[in-house]
Amino acid sequence: MSTTSTTGTAAVVRAPEARAASGSARAYLLYVAGKLGGAAISLLAVLVTSFFLFRIIPGDPVKAMTHGMPTSAEQLASLRRQFGLDQPMWQQFTDYCGKALTGDLGTSYQFHAPVGELISQKLPATLLLTGVAVVIYSVIGLWLGTRSAWRHGSLGDKLNTGVALTLWSVPSFWLGLLLIITFSVGVGPIPGLFPTGGMESGDKTGFAYVGDVAHHMVLPVITLVAVGYAQTLLVMRSSLLDEMGSDYLTTARAKGLRDDAIRRRHAVPNALLPTVTMVFINLGHVAAGSILVETVFSWPGLGGLFYQALSVPDLPLVQGLFVVFAGAMILMNLLADLLYPLLDPRVGR
Repeated sequence: MSTTSTTGTAAVVRAPEARAASGSARAYLLYVAGKLGGAAISLLAVLVTSFFLFRIIPGDPVKAMTHGMPTSAEQLASLRRQFGLDQPMWQQFTDYCGKALTGDLGTSYQFHAPVGELISQKLPATLLLTGVAVVIYSVIGLWLGTRSAWRHGSLGDKLNTGVALTLWSVPSFWLGLLLIITFSVGVGPIPGLFPTGGMESGDKTGFAYVGDVAHHMVLPVITLVAVGYAQTLLVMRSSLLDEMGSDYLTTARAKGLRDDAIRRRHAVPNALLPTVTMVFINLGHVAAGSILVETVFSWPGLGGLFYQALSVPDLPLVQGLFVVFAGAMILMNLLADLLYPLLDPRVGR
């Protein structure tokens, strides 16, 4: 009797726990489904926007393809038929969406090559440059933001915040030009230490090639880090300051925990949600690159390719790059949303 009673009591206790776990799993699945649906709608909006947005750019892409050479009206009409520009707008739009959903982003007007192939050729250079920069400035921003907030009002906090605010307001292309003038061309006693642009010298192999690429990366990476770390620092500092007055930190101090342990184990994890969003958005920028910085430093990545396409305008290439850039941002935002419930169980319930 006693054993049966104990078993029955345990089963009654476990039943609510099982129901709660099942409810939590169902709530998370609904949360995930909602986020996936939102991402799909956003991607559809990107396709629509990319088609119509770049068609309001001044300029005739067919005339731009002729590079100013004398061309008859019949030849221009033939080029328009070749690229489908003679079709009604609605038909161009449906053809574009249908192909884009199957991964076909069209053929570039100026390079006469598939847009997907051009993007895949330039993507590694962009991932290398912006990937390294994002990792560096995320780590620096999180570390300095945490220390500034924890020592709020100190000289170090004021100095870090002032420098961050200044750099955040500096245009990246202007800072890049200053670095080129100072450290590539040379000013006064400062010699030209770094290349003015490009990714490589073209005459190196093996480890010498790796060192050459790293040498070319120094100034563009410094430019991206100087502008990017400031945002990370300010967001992390603000989030941590909001947490510092919470009751659970007072309780942790009352228990005798050291300040470093309170910061690492309690305050920082709870302040990470806004910063996680920003870090994932920055990861989305890894694919998009930095158009201005890549253009200033003649870096052979997607940013420079976008600038070239926009100057024609090369509609298929511009549209394809826009879809890739926006798609990377949508994907990173989706991953951040899916990570939230793991960091804070209250999210998605």
